[in-house]
Amino acid sequence: MNAVLWGMLLRILQAFLQGAPFIFTGLCIAGLLDRLMGHAATRRMFGSNSVVSLAQSWLIGMLLPGCSLGVIPICRKLRSSGISVGTIFAFALSSPLFDPLSLLYGLTLSKPFTILAFATCSLVVVTVSGAIFDRLFPGTEVRERERPAPPFGIKRILAVAVDMAREATGPTAGLVAIGLAGVGILAACLPAGSLQRAMAHDNPWSPLVMTAIAIPAYATPMTAMGQLGSMFQHGNSVGAAFVLLTFGAGMNLGLLAGMGSTYGWRRLVVWFGLLFLAVLVISYGIERPLYPRGIEAADHTHAFDRYCAPFIPGEVPQRGFPAEILHRVRMDTQPHEWFGVAILGALVAAGAALRRFDPHGRLDAWLTRPDGAADRPTGRYDVVLPGPVVAGVALLGIVAVSLAGCFAYYPPPQEALEELSLATVEGAAAAVAGDRAHALEWIPVCESWNRRRVVGTYLRRRRLSDFHLAKSRLLEERLEGLEHAAEDAPREEVRDRALAASRAFQYVSRAWTTEPLD
Repeated sequence: MNAVLWGMLLRILQAFLQGAPFIFTGLCIAGLLDRLMGHAATRRMFGSNSVVSLAQSWLIGMLLPGCSLGVIPICRKLRSSGISVGTIFAFALSSPLFDPLSLLYGLTLSKPFTILAFATCSLVVVTVSGAIFDRLFPGTEVRERERPAPPFGIKRILAVAVDMAREATGPTAGLVAIGLAGVGILAACLPAGSLQRAMAHDNPWSPLVMTAIAIPAYATPMTAMGQLGSMFQHGNSVGAAFVLLTFGAGMNLGLLAGMGSTYGWRRLVVWFGLLFLAVLVISYGIERPLYPRGIEAADHTHAFDRYCAPFIPGEVPQRGFPAEILHRVRMDTQPHEWFGVAILGALVAAGAALRRFDPHGRLDAWLTRPDGAADRPTGRYDVVLPGPVVAGVALLGIVAVSLAGCFAYYPPPQEALEELSLATVEGAAAAVAGDRAHALEWIPVCESWNRRRVVGTYLRRRRLSDFHLAKSRLLEERLEGLEHAAEDAPREEVRDRALAASRAFQYVSRAWTTEPLD
């Protein structure tokens, strides 16, 4: 029982750490829409109750970085702005599927046509299901009383910050907790490694099995894209991959709970039924046309291990459960995720203080009170920008930061090569020494840096030769072989696989340092 409970805690912590930056981004976007954009401008931006509005929401969702937890506060603000349910559902489903980082990552994991086909299919899903839903339930717009807009100046910025803090400790926090609970439920129900052979291409039940797993699961766009790449490389079901992207990245239990409590469970069941039908039809329709040719289907994959229990019942880690959890969290968590946790903690602390010492909103009233002379520009070059303009510029800034983040996450080839060298030495040395657990920790790090190096080269050179891609794929195959051997193969085979992976890295290093990149 201890292994199950500790495993649930680890999975929930991992999911929260991965989602923290996206939850902060969602709170920021929600604050901008509510305090600066205003209801009328938000309705113009997203549209409402038309097929065009569904496409608008899909496009906006694709541009803004987000995840299925981060869209929860945004959906709450869209509802208060008087936008129809179908349009809100379209945004809620499309925003977590792709962002600039994950799209670039996906283009290196499979043929670009496959990833673009998945994006097009997601547009078809949200458009068809949303249009039918709006026809069945017309007039779902809810017009709530709009709060006074804050005057220009520092008060506008403070008003957004206060709104974010209050939202971080309001209903959004409860819905995020429900979404994270789904990850823990999966870890309690699925034994370790139980999904390694569940998504075969020749298994007609794969999309349905993936649906049952993906709905309570939580995955950021990058995580889902990495799992898609692993499915393509292992020859798994393409239909199950599309279900994973749509439901695993685009949905969670918290989002469903929020939609059901806000719009009624009957409407939620109808919308989800339409969505489920559309996704299922597409998933079976694309299975054969998009299945990668020349791929030898593997007998198992580790792509879905993160949805299963991390510990085996009856077995206690050598360093104990708390220390093992701390070690895994440190290994898996990126710097930007720690930043997201820190800033979320500050928002929650501020929101708790506001709810304790200002339950009646006196600070909010002061922030919206006109300042008389301060409401007029005093300097020669002072210009008063309307709130929607400021909000629009801020939203474009978020998109720009996301694009710039691509260059930070995917560093120059030489820098990525140095990190890959360190990770390969750690993993191979541990495998040769017989430390299988340490090797299994470092192999995914090697695979990540190998792919990030390829994307970083694409970003800066706009292309990459087949020679360099072949060397990169060879290393990926050797690392995968080492991972499989490190699980249960004899020590001699593990050693041979480790040496083969080391040689493959030397080929990669020689190719990137001595051969022209284009």
